[in-house]
Amino acid sequence: MKTSLKTKDLAVMGVMAAIVFISQVALSFLPNIELVTLLFILYTLVIGRKVFGVVYAFVFLEGITYGFGLWWINYLYVWTALCFITLVFRKQTSFVFWSIISGFFGLAFGALCSLPYFFISGPSGAFAYWIAGIPSDITHCIGNVFLCLILFKPLHYILMKINEYKS
Repeated sequence: MKTSLKTKDLAVMGVMAAIVFISQVALSFLPNIELVTLLFILYTLVIGRKVFGVVYAFVFLEGITYGFGLWWINYLYVWTALCFITLVFRKQTSFVFWSIISGFFGLAFGALCSLPYFFISGPSGAFAYWIAGIPSDITHCIGNVFLCLILFKPLHYILMKINEYKS
């Protein structure tokens, strides 16, 4: 089955990327509290594989704004991994399930971001990077769970309504 992107799809994906980016910037004063995880889960559930265009547009905006460092490469595969996980479990409808997934993702974020350090400084460097970030990962986990528990249902409802209208 061949699918092509319509102009309307590209416009919606651009708005989605902008919303993710704006939410990230707006909450950047709070350490490891972000809506990016929740939004990518929701976007994946609503638009499926098209979400990868949103992910890469968001990561590009991040690079343009903050510079293209090693962290930027991490974002390319970390957010992609979250969307793949969401696609695998897309039949799940429980907001509690997605809250748990978002929490685990927050805990795993530092470990995922340590992968390039494995190649740069070896296993001990990657392990040290990961261990040093565990307190941040715990905050990330708690924030993700809390935000997902509160916002998943209303945001999912809104996105589904918009998607129905768009079709």
